[in-house]
Amino acid sequence: MTLHRKGLVLDFGGVLTTPLLPAALAFERREGLAEGTLLTGLYLDPVGIRLTEELERGNLTQAEWNEEAAGLLGVRPDNLMGRVFADLRPESSVIAAAAAARRAGVKVGILSNSIGPAPWNLYEGYELEKRYDALVLSEEHGTRKPEAEIFRIVLDELGLAAGECVFVDDSERYLAPAAALGFATVHAVEPARTVAAMEALLGIPLTDQDQDQDQDPERVTP
Repeated sequence: MTLHRKGLVLDFGGVLTTPLLPAALAFERREGLAEGTLLTGLYLDPVGIRLTEELERGNLTQAEWNEEAAGLLGVRPDNLMGRVFADLRPESSVIAAAAAARRAGVKVGILSNSIGPAPWNLYEGYELEKRYDALVLSEEHGTRKPEAEIFRIVLDELGLAAGECVFVDDSERYLAPAAALGFATVHAVEPARTVAAMEALLGIPLTDQDQDQDQDPERVTP
């Protein structure tokens, strides 16, 4: 098959991990919260939206976010982010597909609206700097998806143009801004469909290949 594009840019949470929503719902059940409390308090309430955006820009530490978000939700603040996403696990099929793309000569980058490294590190154990060609975390650049600047940063690090790349994200609202820059986009909803869409756009097989000797997705833990 013909290699249609030279680059693959992946979101992290919900793409290289299992979905975020089930983890959030499990947190609500553990905390005795009504279903939807977390999403309403942090992603629909203006104060919660501001807190999360400031965290992603690096203007707020995770510890500070824990304290303020806990007040909005009515829960204890200690390691709140870690408790919210305690159920996330590696999405091994997508991790393996990304490794296969890289072996085939595709440059693969990670583009993530980050949440701070402490007290809980979302990325721990994934060896992102070793396994990918670029790692762009929003907090390190003061910009976040869906802003065009952060897409340009990852393109610069990969040394590619948007039209040469596929962008994969579980948040649909980030796809249109990427497409406007020239990316081919994939909405990550279900891993097998995500991998199939990546294969079609890259023009290479990404499944049923031997994994790298050092790549064992099942052993990677968040």
